[in-house]
Amino acid sequence: MKFKGIIFDLDGTLVNSLEDISDAMNTVLTALNYPTHTYDDYQYFIGSGLRNLVSKALPSTNNSESQIETCFQNMVTQYRDNCTLKTKPYEGILDLLNSLSLKNIKLAIFSNKADELTKKIASEIFPDSFDIPVGLSFENLKKPNPFEAIAIAENWGFNTEEILFVGDSDIDMLTATNAKMFPVGVSWGYRTEKELIATGAQLVINSPLDLIRIL
Repeated sequence: MKFKGIIFDLDGTLVNSLEDISDAMNTVLTALNYPTHTYDDYQYFIGSGLRNLVSKALPSTNNSESQIETCFQNMVTQYRDNCTLKTKPYEGILDLLNSLSLKNIKLAIFSNKADELTKKIASEIFPDSFDIPVGLSFENLKKPNPFEAIAIAENWGFNTEEILFVGDSDIDMLTATNAKMFPVGVSWGYRTEKELIATGAQLVINSPLDLIRIL
């Protein structure tokens, strides 16, 4: 099978955004005199969208829907202004993207981060690298729902079997499987190799340039 396109997850796959996300949420918690969390804690909060992260970060005694919504809006405001302050591409990612562009491979991002923020990070850190950066617009389209991934394939005019789906989480591997794409896990992100394999990864790579060998 010749793969013609690659869909990447964003956080934990292309960029290490853990500190910016954590700092924004901790700012919200501190303003409310709630306990904050470490970066290690947030590593396991990331992956299912910022609203879900807010719910996990709030104390169980202050976790009503109205509280989650208020804190979510505050967190997004904090994060929007600082989402590329500490966020950086993982080592080897820029070299990988350059190599893929030379091979005329179509590239997209599909993230559970809000669409506005996904596009902002993609444009600031990876200008002109991705044909389609897509984030979360509606909760019911959140990964592992494959709707947006399949829409990307249709936009390109490719069969889903012709696309690699690369991510660092169980959610990404399930999305790839649901979309009938080839799931590739990355070992440098927020989940373990064991978790990735258990949820469908056909391969787990240890360095970005390892992806070139698959192609």
